[in-house]
Amino acid sequence: MKNGESQVVLVSIDKLQSLLNPVLNRLVVIEENLKKKTITQKSDYYRNKDLKVRFGLSANTIIKYRDTGVIPYTIIGEVYLYPINQLEEILKANSNIDLFFKKAS
Repeated sequence: MKNGESQVVLVSIDKLQSLLNPVLNRLVVIEENLKKKTITQKSDYYRNKDLKVRFGLSANTIIKYRDTGVIPYTIIGEVYLYPINQLEEILKANSNIDLFFKKAS
């Protein structure tokens, strides 16, 4: 074979599986560890992206709620943090769930 030419090697399926299985097994372990890490990492604060995903708020709505005092926040540098416990209290205070159950009775 001349320099710079590639060599084609045919490998059986069994050999290929034996080569890939350790890699796949390691990926499964890594994925499980990542899931555990994200589950155990509980924060006391939401970030902007959390408010967007959890409550379906747009960036402009979050800014308006901050500026008008609708939601409490803490700022560190350029990162806005929203205390989960206080937001839950606001949601409960503004809830009409009692009226809903009274109508259902």
